[in-house]
Amino acid sequence: MASDLPADIDGLAWAAERGLGALAEKMGMRFTEFTIERCVATMPVEGNTQPVGLLHGGAYVVLGESLGSMAANLHAGPGRLAVGVDINATHTRPATSGIVTGVCTPVHLGRSMTVHEIAVSDDQGRRCSTIRITNMIKEMPAAN
Repeated sequence: MASDLPADIDGLAWAAERGLGALAEKMGMRFTEFTIERCVATMPVEGNTQPVGLLHGGAYVVLGESLGSMAANLHAGPGRLAVGVDINATHTRPATSGIVTGVCTPVHLGRSMTVHEIAVSDDQGRRCSTIRITNMIKEMPAAN
């Protein structure tokens, strides 16, 4: 399905205007690329670790959900809202330092549902986690 967005939309500007949310900002996420077909963000390991020094599994999921939900909302277009209905993650390698990078690509872009896969890699390009998120798209609630 084609998005209702103008072809020349600046995704990074759209994301900056919308905001990443308090949690994403607290975790140090930075979006570096943002289109309907590919979104990329980074997050530091430091400050987001378990007591033993590994990047917390929940931090991977927050990165994945931030990327996937924002991508789904960009696809949804004006007057519509994408909300997460399912997320899962498989962690395959620990990250202990540096920065991790999440690359989000669509698996399915429909009118009422999207599915995105987010591959999170460490500084050496090794995949650490794979996240899949499904978002339902609905009409934006009326303002009160």
